[in-house]
Amino acid sequence: MSPDKITSALLIILSVVGSFAAFTAVQRFFAPREEERSAIGDISDMEGKETSSFAKLENSKSFWDKLDLFFARQLGMEKKLEETYMLLGSPAGMSPLKMLHLKLIAGAVLPIMFFALSGSYFTLLFAPLGFLLPDAGIYSGRIRRRQEDIIHNFPTFVDLGALMIESGLDYMTAFDRIVKIAPIKTGLELEIEKTINEVQLGYSRRDALRRLSLRTGLQEVRSFVGLIVQSDELGTSLVELLRNYSADMRFRRLNKAEKLAAQASTKMLIPLFIFIFPTVFILMLAPMIMDLMTGGMPF
Repeated sequence: MSPDKITSALLIILSVVGSFAAFTAVQRFFAPREEERSAIGDISDMEGKETSSFAKLENSKSFWDKLDLFFARQLGMEKKLEETYMLLGSPAGMSPLKMLHLKLIAGAVLPIMFFALSGSYFTLLFAPLGFLLPDAGIYSGRIRRRQEDIIHNFPTFVDLGALMIESGLDYMTAFDRIVKIAPIKTGLELEIEKTINEVQLGYSRRDALRRLSLRTGLQEVRSFVGLIVQSDELGTSLVELLRNYSADMRFRRLNKAEKLAAQASTKMLIPLFIFIFPTVFILMLAPMIMDLMTGGMPF
């Protein structure tokens, strides 16, 4: 191998490693401190260390497992990947470890593709962009669609829960009845079913409800859980709280729809100015300009 090729290979390796090092330094600088994390609480604390995909790799003797654990910890992605996997609904064909592999592959392939197209070593600095690409292009959209599916029927679920609780049922029994009579189980029914199963497995109701709010990542569900916990602690009527909360959610949804409708007219100005107005001006002024170019106006 010629010295030029050796130099080029070393420069590629140094550029990729340097870009990842810079990305790691920036991420760690802006990441919350450990005491702040423990004060806020996160999913990994609720789930327990034994369920973490990366905790299982600590005692592994495999070189690849140790490499995965090294990348996850050095990049500070352990808790972030666990949270993303939880917000995705813990799909069967995916795991935090596979998500890490996808991010590493994207972080290596994207700069190499740019380098092959341009031949410039500067493009290798885009390795962190490839590392973040799965989050922006795949996971964020799937999380948003799942949250929209959960929140779509949430006011109706709260109303049904209030009606069944008023009839004399316990709120967990009422939620179980709603899940069982649902003709189609949406994301909301599946999450409620997980919560009921956790209570049956021995979790306290409060912890199971908190895990529900963490799995969905929705403020509406967190407020709903807060109402139930407050009712349990203070002994207040849960029926009225749920009915008022359902009415408030519908009111906010109506306000959001009205706001989007009001913004539609403003957003329509952009295609009007870019596509419609220029076309109208061309149709109106083109004959006049042609007459001027061919000998003047006819009058």
